[in-house]
Amino acid sequence: MRDLPVTSERPPHLLILGGTTEARRLAETLAETSTEASAATLHPRAHADAPVRLRVTTSLAGRVARPVLPPGEVRVGGFEGADGLARWLRAHRVDALIDATHPFAATISRNAALAAASAHVPLFALRRPSWEPVAGDDWRRVGSLAEAADALRGLGARRVFLTTGRMGLAAFAHLGDPWFLVRSVDAPEPPCPARTEVLLDRGPFTLDGEREILRRHRIDAVVTKDSGGSATAPKLTAAREAGIPVVVVRRPPVPEGVAVAGSVEEAVEWAVHCCG
Repeated sequence: MRDLPVTSERPPHLLILGGTTEARRLAETLAETSTEASAATLHPRAHADAPVRLRVTTSLAGRVARPVLPPGEVRVGGFEGADGLARWLRAHRVDALIDATHPFAATISRNAALAAASAHVPLFALRRPSWEPVAGDDWRRVGSLAEAADALRGLGARRVFLTTGRMGLAAFAHLGDPWFLVRSVDAPEPPCPARTEVLLDRGPFTLDGEREILRRHRIDAVVTKDSGGSATAPKLTAAREAGIPVVVVRRPPVPEGVAVAGSVEEAVEWAVHCCG
């Protein structure tokens, strides 16, 4: 890993496509180098008094009403596709791009790969590791939300804890028999299942809290996306303890040819190496 150069010229510009906990942590680490942070922050062998500069901008899609903002520069809103993102990269002289979006933000990731190639900007993907089942888990892996709805019918589920977020509820709207507890940060918009109760909440969630939800609402099936990470994982433990089946939607792959890693530390190392 190389140190960022000490120069009077413009600092290297890094754009983070964010919206996740990992993206915020990445911005927090890298933003420290934007003014007079020590190079030792990112490289323990650097001189403590050597200032480094890195301009960090985080882009948020704007789908959450009250997002937790990261440090550094922040822009909110879409880019109007891959061409729009490529234009933004050129116009703002971006030197490197990190896709740290949600593992299921497939359209954004695809546009990032196309835009980076068009603008000749190096691209790296930060993805938290997938969840893996352990002894006692009853998981039904499926490839889409539509397949998850079919799996619920196969299970004969009557009371479902639906934790796939507010987007995509239309895939379950045709199921008239089950009752759904839908958890999301913001209120969902129709179409939704006819028998739905909405629980507005934001992770991280506790194991005791998830146990109570399953018990109080008499849940007999859980549906989740394989988003990974620890913030929403306690529901999997609670379901295992209660002997409740979990329908797990597999995440889409990272676009072909894009370097990917599962830790913020690896993303920091890539950014420093790339912009150095």
